Amino acid sequence: MKYTQPFRNVAVLGAGVMGSQIAAHLANAGAQVLLLDIPAKEGPKNAVVDKAFKSMTRMKPAPLVTSAAASRIQTGNFADDLGRLSGMDWIIEVVVENLEIKRDLWTKVDKVTGKDTVLSTNTSGLPLKDISEGFSSAFRKRFLGTHFFNPPRYLKLLEVIPGSDTDPGIVERVSWFGKIALGKGIVIAKDTPNFIANRVGTYSMAVAMPAFTRGDYTVEEIDLLTGPITGRPKSATFRTADVVGLDTLYYVSKNLHEAIPHDAHRDDFNVPDVLEKLIRKKRLGAKSGAGFYKKEGREIKSLNPGTMNYEPPKPVDLGDLEAIRKNPSLAERWKALYGDKGRAGDFIREHTTKSVAYSMYCIPEISDSPADVDRAICWGFGWEMGPFRIADAIGVKKITAEFKKYGFDVPAWVQEMIDKGNETFYRTNNGTREVWLPGKGYTADPLPEDEFTVAWLKERKVSEIWKNDEAALLDIGDGVTLFEFRSKANTLGFKVMNGLREAIKIVEDGDWLGMVIGNDGHNFSVGANLGELAHAAQTGDFKVIENAVDNFQGTIQRLRYASKPVVLAIRGRALGGGCELAMGAGHAVAATETYMGLVELGVGLIPAGTGSMHMAARAAEKAGSEHASQIQVFVQKAFETIAMAKVAMSAHEAVELGYLMADTTRIVMHEDRRLFVAKEEVLRMARQGYMPPPVRNSIPVLGRAGRAP
Repeated sequence: MKYTQPFRNVAVLGAGVMGSQIAAHLANAGAQVLLLDIPAKEGPKNAVVDKAFKSMTRMKPAPLVTSAAASRIQTGNFADDLGRLSGMDWIIEVVVENLEIKRDLWTKVDKVTGKDTVLSTNTSGLPLKDISEGFSSAFRKRFLGTHFFNPPRYLKLLEVIPGSDTDPGIVERVSWFGKIALGKGIVIAKDTPNFIANRVGTYSMAVAMPAFTRGDYTVEEIDLLTGPITGRPKSATFRTADVVGLDTLYYVSKNLHEAIPHDAHRDDFNVPDVLEKLIRKKRLGAKSGAGFYKKEGREIKSLNPGTMNYEPPKPVDLGDLEAIRKNPSLAERWKALYGDKGRAGDFIREHTTKSVAYSMYCIPEISDSPADVDRAICWGFGWEMGPFRIADAIGVKKITAEFKKYGFDVPAWVQEMIDKGNETFYRTNNGTREVWLPGKGYTADPLPEDEFTVAWLKERKVSEIWKNDEAALLDIGDGVTLFEFRSKANTLGFKVMNGLREAIKIVEDGDWLGMVIGNDGHNFSVGANLGELAHAAQTGDFKVIENAVDNFQGTIQRLRYASKPVVLAIRGRALGGGCELAMGAGHAVAATETYMGLVELGVGLIPAGTGSMHMAARAAEKAGSEHASQIQVFVQKAFETIAMAKVAMSAHEAVELGYLMADTTRIVMHEDRRLFVAKEEVLRMARQGYMPPPVRNSIPVLGRAGRAP
């Protein structure tokens, strides 16, 4: 994906839940945003939009990465401020899903926008051709769909939907900005009802419902089987429905059913009687306090579909799934569940077979590529495996053999793949990932050039320079190494820290340019291995604790003053020792969704891995002089940060709190780019002529002058 012109000025039309959050995320990316909505009927004309903006700033989880981003959003209304759209680079419409309202607004907008302004709609289901019908060719050339998922800051998927007349250069520009600036996983979708993710994801939810409405399974049992055990979010099926809103689920299912008269399986989208009854009773899910679940006091009860009353959860009767649950391989868990002989297997076979079969049935209508379908459902719904990866895990022949039982035929393009002796949709050929495409066979589906993972490196059989049980040093090319630690929860125990010392020595002594420190974990590191220290404390071996702390501190300092550049690649939680590792190394590439803090005081400990020292040193460096009165305000803030065990809820906040330094940190919106960017940082510093930072010979502290009166 080549560099294109970024969007600097963006307007969002519609300040509802989605519109206000899209505006927030654009501001997170540094854009100047104009947020417009209808004028208020009474009082100030901006009352509607200002109320929506204020509500957005209070949402949890927070749509804004830092409070400073809010200052980049201006508000206005459709009556007074449409003229301000003339200076916009991009206009995104996010008003109610009503074709007439959208077309009326676009008619007004078309009269005031510049000829180069990109125009997009965030519709989740209305056809683009219907919205743009009758508009000029100049309008249609600049018009496309940009379907964000809620919440926009946290859900990775952005479906980009070109119209039949959309300029390919505009599709490329929006896709580039969506990935680089907004951190999105981009999937190009066709202009079909509900596009890709909602078409497949809603179907998966719909075909889970009958097992509940028939009384065969409880909501708890279905949520267990469609949750983490199968690589899906904890909210699973029914908790997700409650969070989304049962009225929203009803609207999406009903409209989708009406929009696909050609679909042989459209009746699976019929809204069940139970859902209609819940809506009539105003039980709309989390927003109304009751849906499929209801919290009464401290107890969470679930719906009995027969009586429509809420009852305490019944014991789950799915057999012993503990061994399957503990298996770290998701592919093996799928295979075991699909082959289970009990009630768990009965549900999995019916639900999974239908979901996978429908995904195959929808190609090539919604997409030409199984990989894009998998990416869309994973990025939009939080699945770890999409339907085609699941089919590969279970066995394509095995699962397609069940299609007839559940009312499906094997699509011709899938049967062709099987007939040619191929048993998986994905394969690796000479180090390149390939996917089977209808009419084309296996086609390259490589990782983007600016992304790589440790797992991908290992698939390509990169050279392993050194390793122990919990860490390894890899050659990632161009003279750069990668130190990967893979301890449980990526904790920093004896083997990891000793390995880090060894890795630094190898890099310094060898013909290497520098080193990246990172891993594929969802969390960079949750801190030191307290289990090792707890055992020493229980046995009274305090010398072990003393040596461990000394070794930890020494390793951090060794890292900081290494003679060759070292860059950490961070995402997710970097807590306690993980935070201190980042602070000590100095140079970091942090994903926006990095949650960092010195949390030791939360468990009764003092940060002892150089974190407190670095906070004090940075406080003194920020002061205008070494005079106590100049230093005190910064030391006080640092002390409060440590004492309250504050955790930054973004990389930007980590800079504000002093955990990361603005001048030595690169923040990337797209977390999958962090290892690539970290490698580029190592190369840049090495080629410029790297010098480690000067050794701190002293750190000004306040002593008696800093005592509270």
